[in-house]
Amino acid sequence: MAKTLEEDFKEIEDIINQMEEEGVSLEQSFKLYEKGMKKLKTANDKIVTVEKKVVELTGEGEKEITE
Repeated sequence: MAKTLEEDFKEIEDIINQMEEEGVSLEQSFKLYEKGMKKLKTANDKIVTVEKKVVELTGEGEKEITE
C-alpha cells in the first residue's frame, strides 16, 4: 500500500533526527542520507503528480491559486 505524502514527510523527519543523534558513524550517516534522498524524491514525485492534476482541472494549463 502506498504511503501518503504526510507519512513520507514524517519518515524524512525521523531520518533527519537520526542523523542529528550523537555517535552516528559516518557510514550510518551516508546510509541515512541516501534513504532520506530517496524519500524526498518519492515525496517530490507525488507533489508533481498532484500539481499536474491541478493544472488539468483548471482547464487552461495555468495554475489556479486559491487562498
